[in-house]
Amino acid sequence: MSIVSEKLIDTILLDVGSTFTKATAIDSIDGELIWLARAQAPTTVTDINQGLGSTLQGLAAACRVNSITARNIQASSSAAGGLRMVAMGYMPRVTAKAAKEVAMNAGARVLEVMSFEDKPENKLEMLCEIQPDIILLAGGTDGGNQASLTEDAQLIVDSKVKAVVVLAGNVSIQPQAEALLQQAGIQTIRVPNVMPTIHSLNVKPAREAIHEQFIHQITEAKGLGKLLDRLTVNKVIPTPGAVLLATELLAKGTREEKGLGNLAVVDLGGATTDIHSVLPYMEELSIEEKGLVVTNEKQLSYRTVEGNLGLRVSARGIIEAAGEKAILAGVGLAGEALEKSLHCYAIQLEANPEYLAVSDQDKLFDHAMARAAVEVAFKRHAGYIAQSFDPVMGIVPGTPVGRDLRRVKTVIAVGGVFTGLSTDEAMAVVREALQNPGISLLPAQDSRIIIDKSYLLYAIGLLAEYRPTQALLLAKRHFSMSD
Repeated sequence: MSIVSEKLIDTILLDVGSTFTKATAIDSIDGELIWLARAQAPTTVTDINQGLGSTLQGLAAACRVNSITARNIQASSSAAGGLRMVAMGYMPRVTAKAAKEVAMNAGARVLEVMSFEDKPENKLEMLCEIQPDIILLAGGTDGGNQASLTEDAQLIVDSKVKAVVVLAGNVSIQPQAEALLQQAGIQTIRVPNVMPTIHSLNVKPAREAIHEQFIHQITEAKGLGKLLDRLTVNKVIPTPGAVLLATELLAKGTREEKGLGNLAVVDLGGATTDIHSVLPYMEELSIEEKGLVVTNEKQLSYRTVEGNLGLRVSARGIIEAAGEKAILAGVGLAGEALEKSLHCYAIQLEANPEYLAVSDQDKLFDHAMARAAVEVAFKRHAGYIAQSFDPVMGIVPGTPVGRDLRRVKTVIAVGGVFTGLSTDEAMAVVREALQNPGISLLPAQDSRIIIDKSYLLYAIGLLAEYRPTQALLLAKRHFSMSD
């Protein structure tokens, strides 16, 4: 096949990730979308245009042309990584725990959770040391404890940190806390209480507010604005949002094309590990069946963004979450020397996120950390079977609490580590991560595992907004999915 100078195609879909910038070429033949090629190059965070230019050159080469243009260009990005977060609440067992879940699931790395048990001077010291990007300020049920919210607000003022504060505590005292913060020039976002009563959680508004800040950081990444100017992209949406759109499309389908049903996606990146699940069976449940479960995650679509679990930028977060011994045991290894080597490797990765594993040991470490990240992320995303009576939360033993993934029959995995492995090896990472559910409500052991080696999911999500049926058919063909 000869190389032509220029090719005009239907669509180019871009994703600027924390480690790699990716591009997918899509053309249209007789109204049907056809996948042509993909390319990637290391993301150049200091000037995103450099990595973008290399990626587009690679895409043109993959299409056997000197240059490539498109009628439509869409883009997503996760280049800025996760937010540094502190969560502050009143009751350490209830409000502070709920706040931590909200924060962690919204694209942030939770570095500390504080409660009334922490002395004020210790809280102040931790705030000054951590210098968080965002603080989730909870505490007190509506009409309940008021002092903690204003006291913690004053501590934030005294610390002089430059964080955005999401106020998610007792609504009756929120105005006073907001006034304290705003008088000190601290940006404040008020949302409904994460725990309006002792037997209910309302985490969605706080999560959305925090995730908006995550999105803001992504779009403000150094150099990203140049992408909009250079390629006439109307907007850049967060990669987790694009993947969730794809997951919803694949699970629910369209009026013209049937979806796959209950579906989960794990997106393991350099900065975060994201789990997306869409459960169409929820629409068939009666109100009684949905029940007044403690968490309010009884919803069709749900996404968790684990900002402290990433194979490069957040490598040490995986170590902190799972521990060196457990990570190595997952791939049949043990020994203090290996534990030390793994810890040093994680430090190296955070300092050099563009590093690609070369040695057999480094490749094995990547495999081990990937398995651990997927397991931890799935268990944070999924619910669990209660093992004890909790009078405060109204839980009895044996109660399913949170999101039930046991009806999920298809799991799609995407991420750089999976593209570097054979399909069988990549599938093994996911299966190993799901093989010890314990009390977690994880996907079935016999779930079908699909590896997205072409990074198509983000592209399907971008297409889903304006060409859903065509995008769904493209995905089904590409992944050889049957209904």
